[in-house]
Amino acid sequence: MGPFDSMTHVSIYTAIIVIILLVVALRTNPITIVIKFVQAFISNGKNLLHLIAVLLILYMNKLELQVEQKLNFTADFAQTFSQIEGKFVENVQHFFYNDLLTYFTSFYYVIIFTTLMIVSIGIYIYQKNYQLFYALCYAILITYIVAMPFYLFFPVTEVWYTQPKVDLLIHNVFPTFEQEYRLMSGIDNCFPSLHTSLSVTMAFIAARSENRFWRYFTAISAVIVIFSIFYLGIHWFLDMCGGLALGIFAAKAGQYIADRQTTKDKKLGARVTVPSQSKTQNLSE
Repeated sequence: MGPFDSMTHVSIYTAIIVIILLVVALRTNPITIVIKFVQAFISNGKNLLHLIAVLLILYMNKLELQVEQKLNFTADFAQTFSQIEGKFVENVQHFFYNDLLTYFTSFYYVIIFTTLMIVSIGIYIYQKNYQLFYALCYAILITYIVAMPFYLFFPVTEVWYTQPKVDLLIHNVFPTFEQEYRLMSGIDNCFPSLHTSLSVTMAFIAARSENRFWRYFTAISAVIVIFSIFYLGIHWFLDMCGGLALGIFAAKAGQYIADRQTTKDKKLGARVTVPSQSKTQNLSE
């Protein structure tokens, strides 16, 4: 049995890592973080709406798998990818193979990747950097909206499933991966790589944060996640290229929308404030 015996264990590990990263990044106790986090969503309906939108789009990823089954679209472009790339993933996996590396990359792929999104939201909300919070929300929405049509009409099965000399190494750490984790990620939902796109997106947005630890951590994590998708035998090189392009585009688009929204809110606030000040002056005269 591996260290991840079920999704329950994955959830426990994820919660522990989230707490650790938040404490390290914010240098305060977790209770204070939770209180401020809850207050930010109770007192600000706009924040809550953005969070709900993100949760809904993540849930749509699960619905996509059900729609895919009903479509019964049998095409698979994995062989085309294989002909283009050759033995790239096989060579990476065999060259770097090591038991400790397998545990480390599996942990990053399953646990750290998820915590990146949760902790990013926690940091931006705690530090009241709502502009980055909105940028991240928009970027996640854009990522899934762009990726869904590819998963439905451009199916590409994973490398280990297509090339016999490539193994799904994550089985060594998470034996029930196919039975439990597959409920959230289809075996033919390869292009573009969401692990690549979302980790790159979070790194790009974090680059604008004043939190130095989080800037470096997300950047390093993006590199590790990209290496992991090859080493574990999951994604093609072309998947990474598509995910990289989508990640950069989503981050830039999300930042642009958030910046415009912030500017609009400031102008609207100024228009409300100026008349009220003038009215106060007239009354005093």
